[in-house]
Amino acid sequence: MSHYPVAVARGRRGFAPGTARKTTRITGEDPDPLGFIPRREYTASERYLNSALALEYDGLWGYSAPHSNDAIWPSADLDSIKSPRGRSPVGFGRGPVVLEDDLKAPPVLTIPRRTLMPNMKETESAASDHLEDAALPGSNEQYIGDSCQTNSPRDPHNWPQWKKNAQILMVAFHSMVGTFMAAGIIPAYEVLAEEYHVTVPDASYLTSFQILLLGLAPLVWNPITAVYGRYHVTLLSVLGSMVCNIGGARCTSYGGQMATRVLTAFLICPPIGNGSGVITELCEPERRAQKLGWWTLMTTIGTPAGPFLMGFVAKHIGVQWIFWIFAIINFGQFLLYLTLGDETIYNPEDDERERGFWGKMVPRKIARRPLQLRDFGRPFWLVQHPRVLIAACAHAITFCYGNIALIVEMPIAFGQKFHFDAQQIGLQFIAIIIGCVLGEQISGPMSDWFLRGVQQKRGYSRAADRLWLSYIAFATIFAGLLTWGFQLQHATTWNVTPCVGAAIASFGNQMQTTILTTFAVESKREQAAEVGVLVNICLQIYGFLGPFYFPDMFATLGLGGAAGVMVAIVGGCAMLPIIAVQLIATRQDKP
Repeated sequence: MSHYPVAVARGRRGFAPGTARKTTRITGEDPDPLGFIPRREYTASERYLNSALALEYDGLWGYSAPHSNDAIWPSADLDSIKSPRGRSPVGFGRGPVVLEDDLKAPPVLTIPRRTLMPNMKETESAASDHLEDAALPGSNEQYIGDSCQTNSPRDPHNWPQWKKNAQILMVAFHSMVGTFMAAGIIPAYEVLAEEYHVTVPDASYLTSFQILLLGLAPLVWNPITAVYGRYHVTLLSVLGSMVCNIGGARCTSYGGQMATRVLTAFLICPPIGNGSGVITELCEPERRAQKLGWWTLMTTIGTPAGPFLMGFVAKHIGVQWIFWIFAIINFGQFLLYLTLGDETIYNPEDDERERGFWGKMVPRKIARRPLQLRDFGRPFWLVQHPRVLIAACAHAITFCYGNIALIVEMPIAFGQKFHFDAQQIGLQFIAIIIGCVLGEQISGPMSDWFLRGVQQKRGYSRAADRLWLSYIAFATIFAGLLTWGFQLQHATTWNVTPCVGAAIASFGNQMQTTILTTFAVESKREQAAEVGVLVNICLQIYGFLGPFYFPDMFATLGLGGAAGVMVAIVGGCAMLPIIAVQLIATRQDKP
């Protein structure tokens, strides 16, 4: 039995290396305790809220108790550990840590208190402490990535890749359906206004209030899913939305239709708020931007896809079939969740319960803690973190003018200028869809590729490094908006150039959506779901206000002048704050 040298340091959060007060040894089987460590680089990360921090050398474990100032680090001499940031290699820093012989530090891992290395015991003596029988590979608990992993097949970390991707795609599609249904009635404004005896602007409020609810309702759903789980909430979401859409197809009054649209938006929106949390929990960091890109793309593409497809429906089979198709989509989602869906929040205590198909259908509480009133305001606590708040606001401003303004003005401009019908107006949205798809094909993979290149070149990477690519997005948004506005203003007959401008703007908008959302999530990774809610709130509230002043702005300034104003707002209120955030974050995170 050999002894693995471990040093214990005590101090305040972020203590400097070399402050050992006592020593600890771990017993194990390996005859060469340091020689087996591979010469490779690790990136340290942490999730420390209500958890114990643990360190591992290919099976050699140390730990620190949650909320304590003690940290155990495997090394022959703590003085040989040098943090590139001058912080503790254990405590709340990120980045590689240099050990003896240029070895790199392993990740900091999270172990819940109830599963903390069950075979480990600690004893003390006058000269040293001992951690006997430390858990090595092959024990009941294994830990990878940012969080803990068990051997349970119900732990989402142990799911096959196809099942993880299935959950992500269903969440992304669910988010798309919310915006798809809100915007899908746009081609039917004139018909609905005539049927309900209201003006066309009044009919447009059927979409505006859905946008508002898509932003605010996740505040209600997110705490509920955290305590009672996501799976049953999604089932309720699609079933309730289906019932409301059936009601919408049968409505004969403006007030009744408004009620069904508001209820539909409230019920369909849970994944719009917690989708970022699902993806963060299921994905490895090096693929996180790509999978978050799936989610943001689907959420974004729902807005132009709704009027594009429903334009054909409104013209050929009638406006009421728009709502019947919405209901059919919801029923299809329900069947998918029944066959492929599962709970993505893992509770080890559920392993003790027998669960089959019907057992999975029974709602049960996931978290031990009760649902509290303050949970509903938790996302607003993130406003004290400038990186998250500025990224969320910049994203909202850019999305409003790079996506919502184009979609809202498209029916008015093309309808009045070229006398297009609902189907012809719907076809114009193809340009926005193409721009979004191309933007996502580049932004997600390019962002991850760029970060890997930075990691290989200098040995570490920062979340702020992603922001370099956002300037490409801003440039294309500026070019696209100006092309769309001036070309459409001067056109006397239809031509493709305004649509090309819309596609370019949508390309940049989708790039910044993925990049800024990923940056916000990585800036506060342990609260990924709350970050998603805050980003969505900022987006939907700012987007909700747009349609109230867009018509007057375009009428007063013209399409070209309005495009110039939108470019100035995006540049001054979105791009400049992002530049400031990147400069400050780079300086603060500099090793």
